[in-house]
Amino acid sequence: MFSRKRILPLLLMMAILVVWYYNKPVPMMEVEGVTFGTISYHIKYKDSQQRNFKPSIDSLLIVFNKSLSHYIPDSELSRLNKSSSPQSYLSPFMLPVLQESRRIYDLSEGAYNPAIMPLVNVWGFGPEEGIMPDSLLIDSLLAFSNFNLVEFNYDQVWKNDPRVQLDFSASAKGYAVDVIGHFLLSKGIESYFVEIGGELVCHGKNAKNKPWRIGIINPESDFLNQSLIATADIADRAVATSANNFNYRVINDVKYSHTINPATGYPITRSILSASIFAGECMTADALATACMVMGVEKAIVMLENMEEVDALLIYSDENGEIATYLTNGIKPMIKFVDKE
Repeated sequence: MFSRKRILPLLLMMAILVVWYYNKPVPMMEVEGVTFGTISYHIKYKDSQQRNFKPSIDSLLIVFNKSLSHYIPDSELSRLNKSSSPQSYLSPFMLPVLQESRRIYDLSEGAYNPAIMPLVNVWGFGPEEGIMPDSLLIDSLLAFSNFNLVEFNYDQVWKNDPRVQLDFSASAKGYAVDVIGHFLLSKGIESYFVEIGGELVCHGKNAKNKPWRIGIINPESDFLNQSLIATADIADRAVATSANNFNYRVINDVKYSHTINPATGYPITRSILSASIFAGECMTADALATACMVMGVEKAIVMLENMEEVDALLIYSDENGEIATYLTNGIKPMIKFVDKE
């Protein structure tokens, strides 16, 4: 039998070992790569087993792209765009993006509209070579660039006008971020950072057991000279930013934004420079960011102030041509502007 004098030190040693085990740092894994043609992704996750999920992530992104890419001729989306009859779902990705697109389309009064692919193409922001369209061509395309012409249920999706073509580019990167985040959760990963082409989600804590710190790009910077206008410390939230400083076309010495106004058929000409949306799901944030760019500052603020669990940082040019910002109350404690630090 052990005496009390011998048992107490053993119990103390066991307690110390237990405390050490549960407080030792969990390894932070990092993977990166390229997806959707040329878009880079960066992923970090804490995993005590140090598993390498890159092969699974790459495979998942390939399947995702095979479903929702409008650049792949035989993708699920391309087949739908070419069809004139109801189409059954070929993947688990189509129905959720249709459902969320419908919700944001209605919420934004059509500012987010995935049915404008013909307009995107004619302006040269899709798979096809663009032109400088005249007003007659724009009007003819507007006639069927209407998401209300698309209907779906749990089994099928169909178009009430065969000319309708869908383009989920304004939410697909965010959706892919969600898909990878959900995959990591299914593997028991509770702390992770997933970023695809600038859209991201942060879950749990970073390597220092603190909220993840992200940067908001200054919308006045260009691709070669990028700078931050602010940082944000976040956890368990997704962030997507829409801006026009990187993606545009120059036609006859005029710069045209890649964001098309579904109401006019022309690239947007708003005072808003960028919209960063903070939400529970990145697909939601991505679609809302585009909607805000189309709506402009005033209408976007009205929409945002009537939404729960969604925050925003809008950067715009005021009436004097100066940079101004709008922050929802929910993220004010998280945001630090670079020039104010």
